Amino acid sequence: MKKLIPQFLYSSKAAQKFALCFAMIIGGAAEIKAQTKATWIWYPGDYEIWLSNKMQNRRTERGSFFPPFWKLDSHYVLIDFHKDYNLSSAEEAEIAVEGQYNLKIDGKAATGYPKTITLPAGKHRISLKVYNQGSVPAVFVKSPHVVSDTSWLVTFEDKEWIDASGKTSDVSATQYVPAGAWNFNAATSTPSQFRLPTVPQKAVSQDKKTKSILVDFGKETFGYVKLHGVKGKGKVTLYYGESKEEALDTKGGELLDIVDADQQHSGDITLDGSRAFRYVNVQYDGDVSVNDVSMLYEYSPVEQRGSFRCSDEQINKIWDVAAYTMQLNTREFFIDGIKRDRWVWSGDAAQSYLMNYYLYFDSPTVKRTISALRGKDPVTSHINTIMDYTFYWFISIYDYYQHSGDKAFIKQSYPGMQSMMNYCLSRRNTDGLMQGLSGDWVFIDWADGLSKQGEVSFEQMLLCRSLESMALCANIMNDTKGAEKYSALAKDLKAKLFNYYWNAQKHALVHSCVDGKPTDNVTRYANMFGIFFNYFTEAQKQDVKKYVLMNDQVQKITTPYMRFYELEALCAMGEQYYVLKQMKDYWGGMLNLGATSFWEEYNPDKKGAEHYAMYGRPFGKSLCHAWGASPIYLLGKYYLGVKPTAPGYQTYVIEPQLGGLKWMEGAIPTPKGDIKVHCTTNKINLSSATGTGVLRIKSKSKPVCKGETLKSLGNNTYELSIQKDKAYAVQYTAI
Repeated sequence: MKKLIPQFLYSSKAAQKFALCFAMIIGGAAEIKAQTKATWIWYPGDYEIWLSNKMQNRRTERGSFFPPFWKLDSHYVLIDFHKDYNLSSAEEAEIAVEGQYNLKIDGKAATGYPKTITLPAGKHRISLKVYNQGSVPAVFVKSPHVVSDTSWLVTFEDKEWIDASGKTSDVSATQYVPAGAWNFNAATSTPSQFRLPTVPQKAVSQDKKTKSILVDFGKETFGYVKLHGVKGKGKVTLYYGESKEEALDTKGGELLDIVDADQQHSGDITLDGSRAFRYVNVQYDGDVSVNDVSMLYEYSPVEQRGSFRCSDEQINKIWDVAAYTMQLNTREFFIDGIKRDRWVWSGDAAQSYLMNYYLYFDSPTVKRTISALRGKDPVTSHINTIMDYTFYWFISIYDYYQHSGDKAFIKQSYPGMQSMMNYCLSRRNTDGLMQGLSGDWVFIDWADGLSKQGEVSFEQMLLCRSLESMALCANIMNDTKGAEKYSALAKDLKAKLFNYYWNAQKHALVHSCVDGKPTDNVTRYANMFGIFFNYFTEAQKQDVKKYVLMNDQVQKITTPYMRFYELEALCAMGEQYYVLKQMKDYWGGMLNLGATSFWEEYNPDKKGAEHYAMYGRPFGKSLCHAWGASPIYLLGKYYLGVKPTAPGYQTYVIEPQLGGLKWMEGAIPTPKGDIKVHCTTNKINLSSATGTGVLRIKSKSKPVCKGETLKSLGNNTYELSIQKDKAYAVQYTAI
C-alpha cells in the first residue's frame, strides 16, 4: 500500500514573527502565483488534538465507555483566516467551511453563508471568521489563482506576541500564524468526517451451533465485525477474544458488544465500533438467526519500506510478527495496544517512533503523535500524568530531528518544549532532583516490588537527557541563552547523578535516594540507559554489563517495553551474539505459545491461560502491544548496523554485525531513499540513495573493494566511504 498521509504543516513562534514582519514590509499584499491545489486548513495543531481526543475516547470495556484519565485539551473554537492576494482579473472562488462563518473582502462582510464569491481584481484581502465547538474550525477556498493552503494566516486572537525564545511582549497586533493542513483536497473531503480505510476480510474457520458461531480470523486483527444474513427479533451478543479462551469466557473477557436485532427479512449488520480480536463468539437468542461472520479490517495506509531477512528462520518470523504488530498499532497516531488502551501513551509512542524509522519512516504519524501528546498551554501535569513519559517526549523530538533533519518541526515544537520544561524544573526539590509529587505517576516499568519512592536515579537520567535535547533544539532555534541555560542544567544534573547514585562497590548506579541517602538496591533501568546515552566511561560500561545486565541476581525485566532498552544497551556494547539468543528465547517464546502479534508482557514461568492475565483480570493483558515490536529497531540499527550520524542521514554509518547469523540482508528507509545491505561472513554488498556514509567493519585480513580504498583504523577495523547511488561489493573475513 502506498503512503497516503502527508505531513501536517504548521509554524513555529519564530516563523509567526517572521510572517507578520514580512507582511508589514510588503504592505500586506503579495503577488499570487498560479496555484491549482486547494486544501482544507485550520489553526496549526488543533486537528491533531481534536482527532486524538476522538480516537482515544473510542475505548470500551465490556460495552462501557472507558475514557482516558488525564487532562484532554481542546481546539480553539473561534478562528480568523485570511489571505492577501493580487489578481489581474476577477474570478469566482468556491467556499466550504466547517462551522458558522463570516466572510469578508477587505473588511466588508458578505451576506449570509456564501458557497461562492467573486474575488475582485487587484490587491485585496479575503478573510473568514469561523466558530465551531464540535470540531475544528476549517475552511476550503478554491479559485483559479487563490486557494486555501498553508500560506494563509490564522489566529485565535490571543493579542500577544511570542518570539523565538518564548518571551511574551505586550502588543496591539493580533498574532497570526501560517495555517495547518493535511490532505483534504476537495470541498467534500471535510476534516471532521475523516476515517481510516477498511478492507473486507473473511474468517479462516467457524464453529456454528444452534444459537452461536465461534469464528477464528487466524491471527490478531482489528476492525469492524460484520454479521451476514441476520433475521428475526432478539439479542445478538459478540464476545471478542485475542485468545480463544477469552472469546469463550462470557464473564471475564475484556470486550463485548450487544446488538438488538429486529429484522423481518434477512440482512447484514456491521458493528459501529472497531475492536481488536482474533476470535469472535457470536451468541443470539429469541428467533434470531445469523448465517455468517466477516469483518472490515481497518488500517493506516503507510508504506512499509524497511525489510530484514537472515539465515535464521525464527528471527525472520520474529521480524515479520514485529512488523505486523507495528502495523496494527499504527493508526491515526501511534497507540499502545489495539485491545486496550487504544490511547496515545508517550512512553509507548517513543519506542514506536524508533521502530517506525526502520520500518516505514512515516514522519507525519510521528509528528501528529508528538503534537497530540503535547496539547496546549498552560501545563498543569506531566504528559499522561507520568513523569518519565514527559521526559521521553523531549527526547523523542530530538530523535525525530536526528532521523529526519526536519528543522521546521523543531521550530514549531520549541515554545511548547520550553513551557513543558519550565513545568518540570519548577517541580524539582531543594537538591535539584525530580521526585514524585502529588498527581505524578512515576511509572518506569511494570515490575513487582519496584520502588518509586524518593529520588529515583532513572528519572534523573531521563531529565538530564531531556535537558541535553533542549539545548540541542535551542541551538537549532538560535536561542543562545536557552542553549547555555539547558546545557548548564544538564551538566550539573549529570554530576549529581554520579555523586549521588554511583556505588563503586556495586559497580553501578543505585536505584534511588530516600531521605537524602542512597539506597543499596541496584536495578537495570538507569544503568542500561547510561550505556546508550554514553554517560559512562568505558570502564563503567564494562562494570555495568558484568555486574548488572549480565547478572541474574539483579531483578529481571519481563516487559518487552524495557527489554527493548536492555537489549539496546547490550548491542551498544557489542553483545550481538548474546542479544540474538535473547531475542530467540523471549520473542520466540511468545511465538512458541501461538502469538501472532507481540504482547504487552511475557513471563516464560507462567503456564497456559496465566499468560493472558494482567492487572488482576484474567484477560487484562494486551496481546498486541506496540512496544513488543522492538526487534525491528534492534535488527536494523545494530545488526544491519545503519544509523544517522548527522540529521536526516546527511551522513551515516553502516556497521554490520552478524551476531552468529550466517547471512543477513535488508533495507533501511531514510528521508531521501533506502540504504540496502547484504552481509555474509566474507562479503558485504550495499547501496545507498542518500547522503554520504561510512562502512565500518572488522576483518581478520585487509578488506578489498574494487576501485575503492579502505582505511585502516587499527585493531582489525577498516572504513570505506560510501556515496549515494553507487553499489559496493566488499570482500572481507569476519572476526
